[in-house]
Amino acid sequence: MSTFETVGSDADLVAQAVRELVRRTRFPVAFGGLLSDGEVPVTSIVGSRTRSLEGLRVQPQRGLGGRAMTELRPRMTHDYGSSQQITHDYDGYVLGEGLRTLLAIPVVVSGRPRGVLYAGSWDEPSSDGVATAPAMQIADALAVELRIREEVERRVRTTSAPSPPPTLTPAHREELRASFAELRSIAALVQDTSVRARIGDVERRLLALASSARPPSTSEVRLSPRELDVLACAALGQTNAGIAEELGLRESTVKAYLGTAMAKLDAPTRHAAVARARRDGLIP
Repeated sequence: MSTFETVGSDADLVAQAVRELVRRTRFPVAFGGLLSDGEVPVTSIVGSRTRSLEGLRVQPQRGLGGRAMTELRPRMTHDYGSSQQITHDYDGYVLGEGLRTLLAIPVVVSGRPRGVLYAGSWDEPSSDGVATAPAMQIADALAVELRIREEVERRVRTTSAPSPPPTLTPAHREELRASFAELRSIAALVQDTSVRARIGDVERRLLALASSARPPSTSEVRLSPRELDVLACAALGQTNAGIAEELGLRESTVKAYLGTAMAKLDAPTRHAAVARARRDGLIP
């Protein structure tokens, strides 16, 4: 088998490989599947006389196929029922079909087993080599197609992954926080509502920039404009007296605003309140 019809699912590729096994080898029966959740469910069967092979699920190291996957090389038995080289976990399936000779070829992708293909007969074939060589070619061709699909999927995942958010240096972050606090203090002095709205838009953009590396906040805490003003200044390390001078307030008023902000944020100290407000995206 030189090429596959590459459209369809991985199971469709297995079905093509199984059909080719019957066509290109002396074996009248073929079946196989790909590894999924630690076992290989047989998804395609060609040439069987009964339905005994349906529902077969092969685990690594168990049976002829499991041994082939573990050793990463074909395994064959001419008398399956009496073979002492394999476990007989799946006798009900194989012997139920009446198979005597069975060939198992692992499908190996990038050095690891991805599945197994079987070719079997009710009698002993006349020559092992005549059947084994093309069977290995079919398994190799299937492995190539699976490897190509894996690489394409990997590249799609890589190219479609969202770009990491931009990161701010500590110096830039401090500058952003100072700018935010200054905007808050300017906005408190502006009476024109349209100008205040424009300042508010800039503040939100600064918050979005500061919060780009954090997950979206689900906080329901709502601080008043003045509470945000004093917290923004406190975040810069200003004292109550310094905040009062910056915002044109009394020191006792600043202390009151800090107290209500701390209560809303369930924070025991101003530093904890600043940390909580930053985490919730209320200040940068």
